Amino acid sequence: MAVPKKKTSKSKRDKRRATWRHKAAVEAQKAISLGKSILTGRSTYVYPSTEEEEEEQS
Repeated sequence: MAVPKKKTSKSKRDKRRATWRHKAAVEAQKAISLGKSILTGRSTYVYPSTEEEEEEQS
């Protein structure tokens, strides 16, 4: 027979949400950092440019 599950405590819920939000904040910071480095030209990240893509299509 089915029984109701026990209620999750507020502290467990808050800890889970804090972890999720922290991961999102870290990824956002990485994205901003990468964008800034690409704009300044100091990036070691290799990304395709539109010129290369146009040459391949022709």
